[in-house]
Amino acid sequence: MLLKTKKATGRKADVILAAYNAAEAALRHLKPGSSNYQITETIDKIAESYKCKPVEGMLSYQLEKDTIDGKKHIIQNPNEMQKKEGCEKCEFALHEVYALDILVSTGEGKCKEHETRTTVYKKKDLIYQLKMKTSRAFLSEAEKRFGMMPFTLRNFDEEVKARMGVIECAKHDLMEPYPVYYEKEGEFVAEFKFTVLVMPNNTMKITGIPVDLDCYQTENSITDEAIKSLMNLSLVTKKKKKTKSKAKKTDAPATAADAPKA
Repeated sequence: MLLKTKKATGRKADVILAAYNAAEAALRHLKPGSSNYQITETIDKIAESYKCKPVEGMLSYQLEKDTIDGKKHIIQNPNEMQKKEGCEKCEFALHEVYALDILVSTGEGKCKEHETRTTVYKKKDLIYQLKMKTSRAFLSEAEKRFGMMPFTLRNFDEEVKARMGVIECAKHDLMEPYPVYYEKEGEFVAEFKFTVLVMPNNTMKITGIPVDLDCYQTENSITDEAIKSLMNLSLVTKKKKKTKSKAKKTDAPATAADAPKA
């Protein structure tokens, strides 16, 4: 006997479908010649269709060798500081790789830090002579094991010492913390994140899990015709058929003029 799956409705369905469709639309913009500005604008429009807001200031980065935050990036719902500094416009190019990270909220999207202490950090490319022995030992182990990639303090055998050592490292900007953010109580946040390869004939999503859209029911939908057309685009570009070369001329019988002279 098959059990009927209860559908998510109301604001829960709104935020999940808004984030999912925004991510799928952004995926279709990730092709040579398109720009990060197009994705920012599209995310805003789709979130608005579901009466939601993109979480403020979130960034999706180009991935490079040993680097998760490359030169090019995509911003969603810029905060005041980002608006003042400006977001550099960039175009996507062939064979680039991106970590597309879309977060949407049923609230205002202005998430804030609270008392929860983060355990995720990433080493920064700076040098400083630390004073505490515990801090120096922590930094040395982090550099050796993780390089410039993010890690959690739970990865350390002596987690208590790691928690002590990271404090001085973060204070002197040697470690970048990944803070824990909270939305207002009663609101919902949905996130879709995956890795994308920009290839010659298609845009490849190589991570992520499938979503059963039949599990979500909402009265809201995308009404913008341009975005609806975008969502219907295939991620695979059809190869152009090569035109057949003209048939070779058959050898004509030699004439008297062509005959070799004696």
